[in-house]
Amino acid sequence: MSHHLSAEQEAAYRRDGFLSPLPAFSAGEAAGFLAGLAAIEAADGGKLSSASNQKPHIIHPWLADLVRRPEILDAVESVIGPDILLWGAGFFAKNPNDGKIVSWHQDSTYWGLSEPEIVTAWVAFTPSTPLSGCMRVIAGTHRVDQVAHRDTHAANNLLSRGQEIAVEVNEAEAVDLALQPGQMSLHHVRLFHGSGVNQAPHRRIGLALRFIPTRIHQTTGHEDSATLVRGIDRFNNFMPEPRPVRENDPACLAFHAAMIERTTTILYQGAAQRPDSQRTAL
Repeated sequence: MSHHLSAEQEAAYRRDGFLSPLPAFSAGEAAGFLAGLAAIEAADGGKLSSASNQKPHIIHPWLADLVRRPEILDAVESVIGPDILLWGAGFFAKNPNDGKIVSWHQDSTYWGLSEPEIVTAWVAFTPSTPLSGCMRVIAGTHRVDQVAHRDTHAANNLLSRGQEIAVEVNEAEAVDLALQPGQMSLHHVRLFHGSGVNQAPHRRIGLALRFIPTRIHQTTGHEDSATLVRGIDRFNNFMPEPRPVRENDPACLAFHAAMIERTTTILYQGAAQRPDSQRTAL
């Protein structure tokens, strides 16, 4: 069964810079995936570490399978074409009343990628609602070029540098992207978006998957890696990432450790502060 976007859905994405909700997997599967995440957190001492949350599909087979699901890739293909790399992946998790936020930002600010035809699939593992601090977006802002950001390094901000847009955002225009477990949203890399605190009695957890066409390249001068999830890579601009066939595969763990060093160098280039251990997402 095809999960490609309809002409109307594709037009809405082009117009607004986002599309939501879309199916990714069943609610029953979401519960199983949530258990898988809980196992990773338990192995990390009860809380997902920054290292474990960078491209976890390189070291966990169930996540390597999840990021290749046709329900996700069909929708992504509709907006960026058939040759697809997964450049980044990470969980955004907020516990009830933990005060965590995601400030208003554009994803593209510190990624160093050569063009903005990049889409994020944000996949819900738990209910993501206005009460639990779902993603909020400003429709049409993807048509704005890259705007200035300032680094806050705020302790309650889930972003790598606590970066926030340095121009005024009219929050009265914000749209809530409410999702149930197993649903996903798509958003453009330039779209203004953020999220507030979780005031619900349950955790708010989503997996953000960053997809790029294979023609894109890294502009920072540093070596970068990505996973080919569909089609053919005719450009070879990124180091291929291994696919784990079992947990704790030594080769995958070694690659993942080296990847973290490269990614940290790219994301924190020019930053006044280096990452702190509490950061959980890009």
